[in-house]
Amino acid sequence: MAKFMTVLILDFCDFGQTSNLYRNSPNAGMVEFQEKLRLQQENSMHTELEKLLTTAKPSEAEISRKDFEGFKKLFHRFLQEKGPSVDWAKIQRPPEDSIQPYEKIKLKGLPADVASSLNKLAVVKLNGGLGTSMGCKGPKSLISVRNENTFLDLTVQQIEHLNKSYNADVPLVLMNSFNTDEDTKKILQKYTHHRVKIHTFNQSRYPRINKESLLPVATNMGLTGENEEAWYPPGHGDIYTSFYNSGLLDKLITEGKEYIFVSNIDNLGATVDLHILNHLMNQPSDKRCEFVMEVTDKTRADVKGGTLTQYDGKLRLLEIAQVPKAQVDEFKSVTKFKIFNTNNLWISLPAIKRLHEKNGMDMEIILNPKTLDGGLNVIQLETAVGAAMKSFDNVLGINVPRSRFLPVKTTSDLLLVMSNLYSMNAGSLTMSPKREFPTTPHVKLGSSFTKVRDFLKRFESIPDMLELDHLTVSGDVTFGKQVTLKGTVIIIANHGDRIDIPAGAMLENKIVSGNLRILDH
Repeated sequence: MAKFMTVLILDFCDFGQTSNLYRNSPNAGMVEFQEKLRLQQENSMHTELEKLLTTAKPSEAEISRKDFEGFKKLFHRFLQEKGPSVDWAKIQRPPEDSIQPYEKIKLKGLPADVASSLNKLAVVKLNGGLGTSMGCKGPKSLISVRNENTFLDLTVQQIEHLNKSYNADVPLVLMNSFNTDEDTKKILQKYTHHRVKIHTFNQSRYPRINKESLLPVATNMGLTGENEEAWYPPGHGDIYTSFYNSGLLDKLITEGKEYIFVSNIDNLGATVDLHILNHLMNQPSDKRCEFVMEVTDKTRADVKGGTLTQYDGKLRLLEIAQVPKAQVDEFKSVTKFKIFNTNNLWISLPAIKRLHEKNGMDMEIILNPKTLDGGLNVIQLETAVGAAMKSFDNVLGINVPRSRFLPVKTTSDLLLVMSNLYSMNAGSLTMSPKREFPTTPHVKLGSSFTKVRDFLKRFESIPDMLELDHLTVSGDVTFGKQVTLKGTVIIIANHGDRIDIPAGAMLENKIVSGNLRILDH
């Protein structure tokens, strides 16, 4: 009801007949009014989309039309659906056997012929995001994260190592967006002589919607000038449609591929796990898992992460955006909902094809409000890849070690993966055996460190963090060479002050304040 309110006030005068109906029979009249209003909104949207298509380049017209078909379905559902997408009373804990511990799967060991399983796998990396949140231009996957290696470099090294070690043919598939495609394709030339086939396909391009008029902001199909902010990639749930539309899904099936391993390209822990792959390949054909979600134990840092629940007899991903306000604290509880989704997913290719062709992919709409640079309020309709879990047969959660979830979203994360906490081998990062605890330290760097360029200037070298538990840095702070941090270290430079941690300093359980007094913590 709320989503119609603005339009309701604006357009009531257009519906004189409905207005009389409403006075005579409030409920029936209101329902009919809303239905007419919905149809009007939908027709207006379709008219505007057709106008936009007339401005498309001939080479892009067919792709844009396919994109718009997907957008129309999402917009139709957006107008139809009211209220929360879940009934909290129906949410149950998942059955014991629906989430398997990784250790149990690992106990099965590996077969002699690992290559035959690998040859049925393709690795898909979600590569649609920009590095803007870390102050970088271009695709996030091209940011250097370790020894001058980018996210993409590390991914290629990992898969090449697999292919060489097992004489296998695991291809890499990048799901780009219109924001990242051009820059990514330029870089791909450098991997020509690596032993890994690389394919790309593009996410859909959807129009941002004016929050008031519920019509596209775009005036034409261009991506520059006044239309620079008019488009968006509609979340990673779009993978199913765009993968199918690209023709790549059918190509991989023809080549004998059965599963894809999907993950975010900025999750450095998301490597191909041979034990999970073996588990998938060694099930009876009638009970083959079509969808496996890797989950891991929640910590206080992960309370907003999506979790697995039992709902209407199906294992289902529950995101915080779906939770009624009154139950948000309950959702965040580490005792009730103990695990969260890492977005590392193993999905059957034939199942994706079957579900797409029968229009059976059911994903909740994520309503993402934005404000453009000029102050205009818009909405984006998005979906999440994990939300389709309930549409597949024989689904499973696997509770994996925390090491398989190592996302780099901020420079605080970047400091961790650049440090001696991790060692690198063939593109994969592993926790140093010299660290006594398997958990990573909690690091919080202030706004002076937000941009990668500024972050790098503030460290002459990355500190020794092997024995660090917690680091908070705020204000104008720099670090000299060969600094060691242990226990809990808090460094706060007040406004106008500057703190330079000298080369060779060792800080253990210290608070360093604006006047450079060093206190025991």
